[in-house]
Amino acid sequence: MSPAPSQRHATNPRSQPAATRDTLQPPPDSSLAPYDLIDRGLHALAARFSLGLSPAAMGLALADWGAHLAASPGKQASLAALALQLQRQWLRYAADVGASLLRADGAPCADCVTPPASDRRFAAPEWRQFPYNLLSQRFLLRQQWLDAATHGVRGVSPHHEQVVAFMARQWMDMLSPGNFLGTNPEVLARTLASGGANLAQGLRNWQDDVQRAIDKRPPAGVEQFRPGHEVAATPGKVVLRNALIELIQYTPTTRKVQAEPVLIVPAWIMKYYILDLSPSNSLVKYLVDQGHTVFMLSWKNPGPEDRDLGMDDYLRLGPLAALDAVRAIVPGQRIHAAGYCLGGTLLAIAAAALARRGDETLASISLFAAQTDFTEAGELTLFTDESQISFLEDLMWSQGYLDTTQMAGTFQMLRSSDLIWSRMMRDYLLGERAPMNDLMAWNADATRLPYRMHSDYLRKLYLRNALAEGHYPVDGHPVAVENVTAPWFVVGTETDHVAPWPSVYKIHLLADSEVTFVLTSGGHNAGIVSEPGHPNRHYRWAVHPGGRPYTDPAHWAQSAQAEDGSWWPRWSQWLIAKGSGKQIAPRAPGSVDDPALGPAPGEYVLQR
Repeated sequence: MSPAPSQRHATNPRSQPAATRDTLQPPPDSSLAPYDLIDRGLHALAARFSLGLSPAAMGLALADWGAHLAASPGKQASLAALALQLQRQWLRYAADVGASLLRADGAPCADCVTPPASDRRFAAPEWRQFPYNLLSQRFLLRQQWLDAATHGVRGVSPHHEQVVAFMARQWMDMLSPGNFLGTNPEVLARTLASGGANLAQGLRNWQDDVQRAIDKRPPAGVEQFRPGHEVAATPGKVVLRNALIELIQYTPTTRKVQAEPVLIVPAWIMKYYILDLSPSNSLVKYLVDQGHTVFMLSWKNPGPEDRDLGMDDYLRLGPLAALDAVRAIVPGQRIHAAGYCLGGTLLAIAAAALARRGDETLASISLFAAQTDFTEAGELTLFTDESQISFLEDLMWSQGYLDTTQMAGTFQMLRSSDLIWSRMMRDYLLGERAPMNDLMAWNADATRLPYRMHSDYLRKLYLRNALAEGHYPVDGHPVAVENVTAPWFVVGTETDHVAPWPSVYKIHLLADSEVTFVLTSGGHNAGIVSEPGHPNRHYRWAVHPGGRPYTDPAHWAQSAQAEDGSWWPRWSQWLIAKGSGKQIAPRAPGSVDDPALGPAPGEYVLQR
C-alpha cells in the first residue's frame, strides 16, 4: 500500500519560489482536463510502439540538423570531398586486395580504417579474407562519413546533434554486414562445418526467447542464480520493513567489529544484490569479513498501486528510515553511509538534508558510480529533453510505472552493437548461448519505477540539475552538498556509459570537505564488482583536502597514484581511518525495539 499523502511529508508547493514550483513539479493528475486525458492516452499508446522514444523529440533533432546542414554549403562541400576521399581510399584498398589474390601470397593488406578497440564486430580472422574484408572496410568507411555528417554542423544545438548522431548510429549498427547470414563469414563457415546445425539451434534459441518474452519469464540460465542461494547469500536478518524497503543487517563473522556500522543504499532501478553477488565477489561479505557491521537496503518492486510514490517518499522511507533503524540497533555510534548509482545520488541528497538540520550522524559518505551534478550525465541525456520526458511521463501515467522491459530497451539501445545485434548474431546465427553468470542474472532481475518518482528524478536531476544548482527541495527547503562536513570516498569507473567518470568527478565542485576519488577499471557494474584477486583490475586514486584549488579530470588522471588490484581494500582501510578506531563486540541482528523479521535476503528481493 502507498502511504497516505499526509504520511509522505509532501512539500507544500506554495512554500516554494514560483520558479521552482513551476519548473520542478509536474501538474497533479487531478488537474487534467478531458482533452489532456485524450492527449496523454494517445501519447501512451504511441510510446508502447516506439520503445518510449518521443517521435517529436526525434523529429525536432532531425529538423534542427537538416535545416542547418541545408544552409551550410561549406559543410556540404566538405562532406562531398570526404565521400570522394573515402571512396578513393576504399578503391586503393580493393586494388591491394586484388593484387594480393593474384600473387596468391595471402599477405594481408593494410586496412583503410581500424575500428576502435571496443568494436569487436570484425575482429575474427575470417573478416580478413576476400570478399568480407572489402565489405567490412566499406561499412567502417561509411560509418566514418556518417559520423562526420552528424557532427560539426554549425548552429545545431549540442543536444540535437547527440540525438541525430545516436539515430545514425542505430541505423548503421542495424545494417552491419555482421548481422546477415550471407555477409558474415563466421556464420557461413560455421554453417558449412555443421551442416546447418547452428541455424537449427539458433531457431530453437529464438523460439525459446520469444516464448519467455510472451510468458514474461527471465532469460535462460537465470534460474541457476537464485537470491538467497547462489546469490544474495550472505547470512543476515531483515530488521526493518516498511512500504518501500527492507533493511538487512548481516551476521558478523569476526570476534570484534569496528564501532561504526556501514549502511549501503543501492539503486532501486535493479535489485540490491549487485553488491552481494556470489560469495566470491560479494562486497557485503568482504566488508563483514573485514570486521564491519553492514546494513543494506532492499527496495520493493513497485506496482501500479505505488504510482504516486515520489522522490520525497524514496528519501524518507529509504535512507532516512534506515538511518533511524541503524541508530536504534547500534546506539551511540556515527554511521558510514555508502550509495551505488541512483542510490548514491539519493544518499547525497539525504546527507545534504541532514547537514542542513545540523545532524552529524554520518561519519563518512561513499558514492559508487553515482552523480551529484547532471550536466554531463552521459548518453542517458539523449532521452532527457522536455519532449522526451513528457512523452515518457504519459507512458508511465497510463500504467503507473515504467516497466522493466521498457527500461532495458533504452539501455540496450545505448550499446546496440554489443547488446542487441552482436547478441542476436551469436544466439540466432551461430547458435551459441553465452554462459549465464551471476552478474548477467542480476542484470536480468530488474525492477519497475513508479510514475511519480521517475518523473521527479528526470525533471529535478537530469533536466533541471536541481541538486548541483542548490534548489533541490527537502521538506520545503533547498539542500546543498557543500553543507556536508563529513569526508567523501567517491568511485568512478573508466568505461561507464551510465555515469561517466568525469561526471562523477564533479563532486569536487560541490563538496567543501575532503574528497578521496578513485577511478577504477571496468564499467558501471563490473568496475564496482571488483573483488580482490580479480584478474587485470587496477585503479587510480588521490585525496583532495577541502579548501584546496580544483584540479580538472584530465590533470587529475595524470597525477593520481596508480595501483594494481581491487579498490575494495583501500575503501575498507579508509572506513577504519575515518572512524573512531574503536572495536566492539558484534551485535546480533536487530534490537529490543526492532527485532529481526526474518532471514536475509527478505521478501522484497523475490518480488517479480
